[in-house]
Amino acid sequence: MARLPRLSVPGYPHHVILRGNNRQAIFTGRGDHERMLALLAEHSRTQGVDIHAYVLMTNHLHLLVTPQKDKALSLMMQSVGRSYVLAFNKLHGRTGTLWEGRYRSTLIQSDRYLLTCMAYIDLNPVRANMVAQPEDYAWSSHQHYVGRKTDPLITPHPLYWTLGNTPFAREAAYAEMVHAGITMAQQDALTRATLSGWALGEAGFVADLQKKTERRIAQSKAGRPVSVNKTP
Repeated sequence: MARLPRLSVPGYPHHVILRGNNRQAIFTGRGDHERMLALLAEHSRTQGVDIHAYVLMTNHLHLLVTPQKDKALSLMMQSVGRSYVLAFNKLHGRTGTLWEGRYRSTLIQSDRYLLTCMAYIDLNPVRANMVAQPEDYAWSSHQHYVGRKTDPLITPHPLYWTLGNTPFAREAAYAEMVHAGITMAQQDALTRATLSGWALGEAGFVADLQKKTERRIAQSKAGRPVSVNKTP
């Protein structure tokens, strides 16, 4: 059975996961992290993709993005992935693939899942026992949103601005939201939807979204359950 094309609709937020082959490290030092961020900045700008949140883990990365035009996300990810592998292989004296197949992604309902997805991304290093608090991790967008640094890669989603009337109020509200954490059900829903490629949202949202794409966006009730190899 042929696999479905990726679900991507301009103007909607998408959660993206890109993993190293066989869970191998894709970032081995500061230079690797900085190179990936530079490539994301370059190609998101070229292709027209707003990056709302990110985290670079040891063997995978997460992005929360909104493509502004058709195919913008896939073109960005292809360019970033190809350029990064060439540089990584040259620097580390290796050949061959680095990625575990193509990137995984899903389209999410903004008002229900966007801020939750941002917290999910920020908490990855905490869940992996890499840091005690999300603000202690250098390679994510969390420090930008809590006022610890200014990250030119980030374009805040409009929902972020609703957290407060001043920068300080928004930063404090966001920090409190992330520290409150997300439920296991929310974490599982985001992971499963992203790895399976089905849209994540309420029934009305999914039904309305289906009218905007020919690609089937939800698993039929009669279908087999999706086997998910979870990534934090």
